[in-house]
Amino acid sequence: MMIAKESSLTKGLPKQTQSLCPECRKIIIADIFEKDGKVLMEKTCPEHGHFSDIYWSDATMYKKAELFAFDGVGVEDPFIKNAKVCPSDCGLCDLHLSHTSLANVDLTNRCNMKCPICFANANAAGYVYEPTIEQIGKMLSTLREQKPVPCPAVQFAGGEPTIYPHFIEAIAKAKELGFAQIQVATNGIKFAEDFELLKAASDAGLNTIYLQFDGLREEIYLTARGRKLLDVKLKAIDNVRKLEIPPSIVLVPTIVKGVNDDQIGPIFRFALENNDVIRGINFQPVAFTGRINKEDLVKQRYTLPDLANDLEVQTQGQIVKTDWYPVPSVVPVSTLASAILGVPKVTFTTHPHCGLATYLFVQDKDHVVPLTHFVDVEPLFRELYELSKKTEKAKVKFPSKLKAYALLKKYIHEDKMPEGLDIISFLKMLSEVMGDESKESLSKFSWKMIFVGGMHFQDLYNYDIERVKRCAIHYAVPDGRIIPFCAYNGGPTFREEVEKKFSVPIDEWRRTRGTEHT
Repeated sequence: MMIAKESSLTKGLPKQTQSLCPECRKIIIADIFEKDGKVLMEKTCPEHGHFSDIYWSDATMYKKAELFAFDGVGVEDPFIKNAKVCPSDCGLCDLHLSHTSLANVDLTNRCNMKCPICFANANAAGYVYEPTIEQIGKMLSTLREQKPVPCPAVQFAGGEPTIYPHFIEAIAKAKELGFAQIQVATNGIKFAEDFELLKAASDAGLNTIYLQFDGLREEIYLTARGRKLLDVKLKAIDNVRKLEIPPSIVLVPTIVKGVNDDQIGPIFRFALENNDVIRGINFQPVAFTGRINKEDLVKQRYTLPDLANDLEVQTQGQIVKTDWYPVPSVVPVSTLASAILGVPKVTFTTHPHCGLATYLFVQDKDHVVPLTHFVDVEPLFRELYELSKKTEKAKVKFPSKLKAYALLKKYIHEDKMPEGLDIISFLKMLSEVMGDESKESLSKFSWKMIFVGGMHFQDLYNYDIERVKRCAIHYAVPDGRIIPFCAYNGGPTFREEVEKKFSVPIDEWRRTRGTEHT
């Protein structure tokens, strides 16, 4: 069975899509069109009037991304069958087109901070959401039972997950259930303060630390997080470095226009200088979860092309806009692997406008080579996809391996590779980075790989239901449902419904369990 297919998305501009009214959240039609080199979204609610927003700030990049659109086949066992309306019939439902590539599991909504730009915290909500370890185990099991592809990666989130009383036990349970990638989204405070907690997490199976990291100026943290934090971040990174086999660190900057968009380049250089433990950066343009007036929306909206442009400018062209590709561009690699092995593999059939990424080969901060400089990405992926379709139908799969290697030799230019890297070692590095096996042997290569990506989660102003249908980053919740990220945190905002259903009023929590982190 092919686990991906050509996308049913309408390509080109102008077009229409279904969106939501930012006021009443009813489904309304939105027009997406090009104006002055930008892609805009406009929509009108009969009750609440007209809304306009920048969907993508570069129409050329928008159209390029569409070339890599693929649809998945959804899940075989949807929680909601015969769904009628997206995004209100979530669970996953039989309208959904992607399986879960990465699952978020919120351990608590308590936090040891009070950030003004956070998706959720108990202090503001008025209740405490903190599933039992038994509920966490059931959520993890549900994810691993998903078909046709068991969820391979889980991220413990919150609130602040490291303050959850069974944090280490949750990691160990995920390891026991066979998750290949176990990560935590954290502000880093506990890992800076408590080395033994960090070591215990690593020993239990933690692979990756998604470290909130908004820049290298303290005033940024004062504005966005309400306190100085840079020294805390640096201490957490230093503690990770002390571990015998350290988890990888991915820096996660939330980018707010006019606050820290000047930090794109400095964060990139910081990652290069610390690439013994930092293996990636995942920039996240801010999503507006509350109301915002039109003037402030125009002033503060920051899109993925803005990120690509700022990185090019702030790195003096080390990374250029053409080095970025949308997340589903790698689908042909997954479909071919699935066809050859006869086992469905994780396939990133997200909407082409959800995220952009590139891989870099780094020797030191002055010697950086993007993968796109020695790989002809577009023809390679196009031919790999055609080969995967033929392989799926073939009874004998081995010839496809030879054909795939021939395509790699054709489109990977060894003469343009970083010095000391050849096609065999490159393929080995790539398979270890993208595969399910241990990453330990990567350390022997003089050139390290670093991932740079951007993921723009939706808010009510730029909401596109076609994106929600293809979402591959989901939340597992205690009642057995699995809910797409942008339906959980935006749009219908299932977070509020779920947390209220499984929460304790904050006054009761304080009375019976104490006031810590509430």
